[in-house]
Parts: sequence; C-alpha cells; structure tokens
Amino acid sequence: MTTQEPSTGAQSTGYAAFPITTAFEFPEYEIQRTLGSCFGLVVRSMGAVRGIGASLKSLVGGEVGQYTKLLEDSRRHAIDRLIENARIMGANAIVGMRFDSSEIGQGLTEIAAYGTAVVIEKG
Repeated sequence: MTTQEPSTGAQSTGYAAFPITTAFEFPEYEIQRTLGSCFGLVVRSMGAVRGIGASLKSLVGGEVGQYTKLLEDSRRHAIDRLIENARIMGANAIVGMRFDSSEIGQGLTEIAAYGTAVVIEKG
C-alpha cells in the first residue's frame, strides 16, 4: 500500500501536499465525498538515437537504464496530471490509485495513473 500523509490544508504542490493511496481509505481520516474517477495520461517516445542504444543493451542482457529512467519520469508526470485533474474536481485526496501502461504505436508508450478523487477530513 502506498500512502502519503493527508495535507493540513496548506496550499503547496507535489505528492506530500496531496495524499494518494492504493488502498480505498486513509487511516484516521474519513471520506466525506466521492467525486468520481480521475486520471493523468502521458504518451512518450524514447527517440531513435536512445532507442538504438537501449536495443543494443537489451541484446547483452541486464537492466536497460534508458527505458527505466523514461518510465520513472513518465510515471511521475502522470501522477502530476492525476493530482491536477483531482484538484480541478474539488478533491483533496485520491484513493485506489493505480498505474497502467500500453504500447500505442511503434516506439510510443502510454502511461496512465488513475484513481478515485475524494474529499477527506480528520476522523
């Protein structure tokens, strides 16, 4: 379970100020309203030059660092968009957060972060 401490209401950006969990509740907090599904999408391409280097690395085995970094950055970007969309909906937290990814074209990868936008208060 991934849980971040719910915010105290201070207006700041990033994960620490906006609680997200893969569970469907926050300990010590009550869900006051469920606002619906929210998501953040990113579509990325490795690029030809980096893709060739990654392909050569995959031939010899081991971790392909270029792809790992690209996917880590893409997930962070998808979470940023998820938070932005939840805030627009009026949420102050997200429950049931998940990631999904798929290849949507040659060299294009879609990363989706999604969950349920909620309003929580200290219980």
